[in-house]
Amino acid sequence: MQNDILKDAGPRDLTNMEKTRAVRVMRERHGYRLARLFAAVGLARATYHRLAPRLDAPSRVDLATPLVHEAFERLGRVAGYRRVHRLMRARMRVGERLVRMIMRRDGLVPLYMGKAPRAYSSYKGELSGAPANLVARDFHAARPNMLWVTDVTQFTMDGYKCWLSVIADCFDGMIVSWSMSRRPDVRLTNSTLEAAVATLRDGQRPVVHSDRGCHYRWPGWIEICERHGLVRSMSAEGCSPDNAAAEGVFGRLKNEAFHGRDWTGVPYKRFKRHIGDWISYHNRKREKQSLGWKSSVQYRKAWD
Repeated sequence: MQNDILKDAGPRDLTNMEKTRAVRVMRERHGYRLARLFAAVGLARATYHRLAPRLDAPSRVDLATPLVHEAFERLGRVAGYRRVHRLMRARMRVGERLVRMIMRRDGLVPLYMGKAPRAYSSYKGELSGAPANLVARDFHAARPNMLWVTDVTQFTMDGYKCWLSVIADCFDGMIVSWSMSRRPDVRLTNSTLEAAVATLRDGQRPVVHSDRGCHYRWPGWIEICERHGLVRSMSAEGCSPDNAAAEGVFGRLKNEAFHGRDWTGVPYKRFKRHIGDWISYHNRKREKQSLGWKSSVQYRKAWD
């Protein structure tokens, strides 16, 4: 009998829970008396009766699975395992690895997973002299309104296209201002810049970093920067990493609010409201690990 136990349940240095499981298996399979099984594995009767009920209790995986699914749905089916883990921690403390395993096992894949369309480019050649790249891929800002990044992206909808311009603050990722239009013209970017400038306090003169798109070479953009004492900075030609912070904003937006959705029959005004809602969520509620799991608004209030 002892050989049977060792063969089925493992060596004698099992944990008490493993010994309890082995005793139950051998009793159910072969009908051995409990006293003999206890002696064979070196388990006290009281320990067995204390641990045996736990064998029928749901495992941590069983308990965590519905919470992972619920959190994934609450986050709009666009979040990865870190944000899912963060949301469900208040109800059950589990590790990120367990959340990742459950999501992978159950096919909880964010809607945006797949091949992204080609990125929009507003580069039209060297229309005017370009300022130096003052940022040099260092997107850290020690305080608000010290470094802004800006860019334009395109959305291909059902029967039309539209363009979104944003200015984001590298201090906390807050989207300071945005504009959307059916045409990628000068008014799109200039209105974004004017709206961002309106948020500045006296004496604040941020660096405004962009790619080499034509929007940022037009006289109107340059005049606004000069009038408000903004310092212009530009990426190298055709070098996306030089404006990675701005492109990262669009990446999050499209992953969470655009890709993987059916836009058939959605008119422009409704889509624009949808984008505005996401930007409000991004600034006020979307927690980021880099900000100590605070939103941009929460982080800025704590800093102030």
